Amino acid sequence: MKTKFAIGCLVQWYECDIIEEYVDSLKDALEQYKEQVIVDFTVVINQDLEKCISKDQLDKCIDKIESICNMGNVRYTDDLYTIADYRREFNEMYCDRVDVLMWGESDSLIPKQTFVLLDNLHQISLQNNNPKYLAFFGTCKMWDDSWKVIEHTDFTDKPFIEGDTKNWWSLRYSMKQSEMNSINEKVEELDVRIAPQHKFNGCGLVISSEVIKAGVNIPRSVFFIHEDSAFMWMTNKVLGNIPQYIIKNILLVHNRKHPNKRMYIKGEEGIEKTDLGAQRKIHDWYMKANKMCEQNYTNLFNPNYKSFTWKDVWK
Repeated sequence: MKTKFAIGCLVQWYECDIIEEYVDSLKDALEQYKEQVIVDFTVVINQDLEKCISKDQLDKCIDKIESICNMGNVRYTDDLYTIADYRREFNEMYCDRVDVLMWGESDSLIPKQTFVLLDNLHQISLQNNNPKYLAFFGTCKMWDDSWKVIEHTDFTDKPFIEGDTKNWWSLRYSMKQSEMNSINEKVEELDVRIAPQHKFNGCGLVISSEVIKAGVNIPRSVFFIHEDSAFMWMTNKVLGNIPQYIIKNILLVHNRKHPNKRMYIKGEEGIEKTDLGAQRKIHDWYMKANKMCEQNYTNLFNPNYKSFTWKDVWK
């Protein structure tokens, strides 16, 4: 029996100029795997955090997203709704309907081999009596050597050059789908490894539904950042060091520094689009929410700690 999948992606209104690249790559992956894959999108039109430069521009952003994300299940929300909220609810919504969950991301490119490879991986994991597992594709260059275990084999020995946007292996380089395909198409034999301990970010994380059914999910106290790391901690707490497979030589692109990632946001006009972190730091709420969520994350298992919420951010 073929494996059933759900892949979900949160789209903020200011991501209207990057989401098409993700969707195009996803369509190619679906073409390779003809069986059932549930595609899920939630589009956020809320402006509590970032305000659009105008009502007309917001409407244009939503119209563009609507014309692109016209596949699968598409929901819209005007609530304050973050990636942590979405991924928590996505896990709960689909874990009883499919065998494997995958976290999409608006700035990612999905390998066209994705579901074929994950189908084979799932069947092998079941045969090896490992129904509870995580998986990850090889990823682009990361910040330091601790991430080498999940970096794609073509990237991991390349130098880290601060601010480099020109070299294809650079953390700040935005890769096209054709470039990703050319890297993946040259693979003759898969390099699949089991990580000695869990290591991943949220972009492209693959989760067997049995992990969620066992009680693992993103804690509600993690309301803004670190949802991926919190999920990792909870996995270890509930299930221990279950297998995390890494398909090391198949690249899933994470264009985390894409120049079109945060568009039409009031107050960010004229800011150079090379430092997305600096763009957010001009907003008063950002540093406060960042710090509070960081404290919640580091105190997940502290019985004497009371968590911050969005209400505390607005005080």
